[in-house]
Amino acid sequence: MRTYRLFSDSACDLPDDLAVKYDIRLIPFYVSFDQETYYRENIDISNEEFYSTLSKGKIFAKTSMPSVQDYINAFRPVLNEGEDILCLCLTRKFSGSYQSAVNAKHILEEQYPDSMIHIIDSIQATGGQGLLLLQLALMREAGLSADVAVELIDQIKAYARIMFTVDTLEYLSKGRRIGKVISLARDMLALKPLIQLKDGELIPYSNIRGRKKSLIKISEMVKEYFTETGENPSDYEFCIASASSDKDTLFLRQLVEEYTGQDMTNRIFQIGITIGTYTGPGAIGVCFVKKYNRI
Repeated sequence: MRTYRLFSDSACDLPDDLAVKYDIRLIPFYVSFDQETYYRENIDISNEEFYSTLSKGKIFAKTSMPSVQDYINAFRPVLNEGEDILCLCLTRKFSGSYQSAVNAKHILEEQYPDSMIHIIDSIQATGGQGLLLLQLALMREAGLSADVAVELIDQIKAYARIMFTVDTLEYLSKGRRIGKVISLARDMLALKPLIQLKDGELIPYSNIRGRKKSLIKISEMVKEYFTETGENPSDYEFCIASASSDKDTLFLRQLVEEYTGQDMTNRIFQIGITIGTYTGPGAIGVCFVKKYNRI
């Protein structure tokens, strides 16, 4: 069986320690505050610097996807070493990153006809994408071939969900990502919108008044999913994706741990620049995907 390397764009928000542990290469998005100077996510600008800039006033960032050349530059050294590639990208409904990777694949396959390059649309973002990436890493550790891993991840991603809230819909609106969630925009004073990401679509759930109540409602949304589907939470991997305060993150983590019985110590994903551009400071949610060996 040919060996393969794992790649993703930086929208997966995978913590650095997990990327190192599982030897996963992240290809950065770009962000700009003036549409002239662009910074590479987690290379030229940190999450802390990004959110600090947003907090200084009515500043709205703009992201730019990795280019075809960015993907070629990342993939080529691996292909030169005789390894294959498996790359998981942000849902194509949010970005052209997936198409950039596909275009790079077509160019490189002509130059490396004996190599296999798999590009996968995660139909997810942030922690949902990151958890899918970790499932791919676990499949590789278990000795599964790239072909089998691709087949399984296509099944798993249909079960992936993010239940989340944002402080304001302003960032989603400015980034033209509001879609169906516009139905939540009425009477937004002091209300917190609750949203689900499913199959690459932002689906409105409801509004609720107050921050703590919104966090409790997120945990109830998770419970509702498992009640309605009959799925078992023990068959799933969970994480918290947060651009909120430590207090909020720890509170939601406790609720999820109490429900699932899972230790979430290493499952706190900070919402990074790519997704934070559209959710803004204060976004927080629960992400979960089905484990590959429970399909």
